[in-house]
Amino acid sequence: MARRSVLFSPGDRPEMLRKAPESGADVVVFDLEDAVAPERKDEARTAVREVLNDPSFDPDPEVCVRVNPDERTIDDDLDAVLAGDARPDAVMLPKADRAEDVRTLSYLLAEHDADDLAVFALVETARGVQNADDIADLKPTDVLAFGAEDLAADLGATRTDEGNEVLYARERVVLAAAAAGVDAIDTLHTDIEDREGLREDAAFARQLGYDGKMAIHPAQVDVINDAYTPDPERVEWARKVLDARDRADEEDRGVFRVDDEMVDAPLIAQAERVMRRARAAGVDGEDGSE
Repeated sequence: MARRSVLFSPGDRPEMLRKAPESGADVVVFDLEDAVAPERKDEARTAVREVLNDPSFDPDPEVCVRVNPDERTIDDDLDAVLAGDARPDAVMLPKADRAEDVRTLSYLLAEHDADDLAVFALVETARGVQNADDIADLKPTDVLAFGAEDLAADLGATRTDEGNEVLYARERVVLAAAAAGVDAIDTLHTDIEDREGLREDAAFARQLGYDGKMAIHPAQVDVINDAYTPDPERVEWARKVLDARDRADEEDRGVFRVDDEMVDAPLIAQAERVMRRARAAGVDGEDGSE
C-alpha cells in the first residue's frame, strides 16, 4: 500500500470530506483535532460519521480519522465515528508521546470492536521524538508520522525555511520507522502557495527515507505524488534488478551483477521500494504505461 500523499480535511466541513478522495491523495485524513474549533467537535464527529456511512461515499484512497490526543476525548471521538456500519481504515493519534499512548488507543479501539484498524502515530513533541523507537515498535503502529510545527513549539525553536532546528528529530523519526518496518510520513509544508518549496522539501524527505508527506490542501497533492514517483530510468533499473534477482534465486546465487553493478540484499530492497512507488503512480509499465 502506497502512502505518498496524506491529505487532511476538516472534520466539520462535510463537503470537503466528500471531495477529499478526488484530490488524488493516497490517504485522506478526516481531522477531528487541530482543524476543528473546540465548540464544533460534536458537529465534526457527526459529519465524519455521516460521510463514512453515506452509501454514495466510496473512496479509492485509504481513509483515516485523526482523533484528539487525550483519552476521554478519544473515547468520545470513537463513540461517534465508529457508531455506524462503515468505518475508516485507520486512526491517527496526534501528540504520541509514549508507547503507552498507542496502547491506550489500541485498548479503546478494541472496546469498539475496531482493533483491526491501522494506527498512524504522529510524533510531534520532544518526548515523542525521544520515544519514537518504542512507539514504532508497537504492533498497532502501522505508520510513524513526523509533525515539525508542534515540535518546534514544544522546543521553543524558531522555524526556518532550511529546517535545521528540526532536522535531528526528522531523521530520528524516519530511522525509528525503518527499524520497525513501518511507513514514515513527513511533516507538512505550511505555505500552500509555495509549490517549488514543497517540491524541494518533499524531494529532501524522500532522500531521508520517508515514504510520503502530509498535505493541508488538495493543490499540494500532485506535487507530493510527483516527488514520490520514480522516474522511468529508475523504474527500469529496479525492474532489471528484480528480474536478475529472480534468475539468481533459481540458480541459488545470493549476489549478482546488473549493468556492471554488484547487487545484494540492500539494493534489492531499494528496487522493491521503487517498484511499489511506481505501481502506486501507474508508471510501472505493467499495463503499457510509461
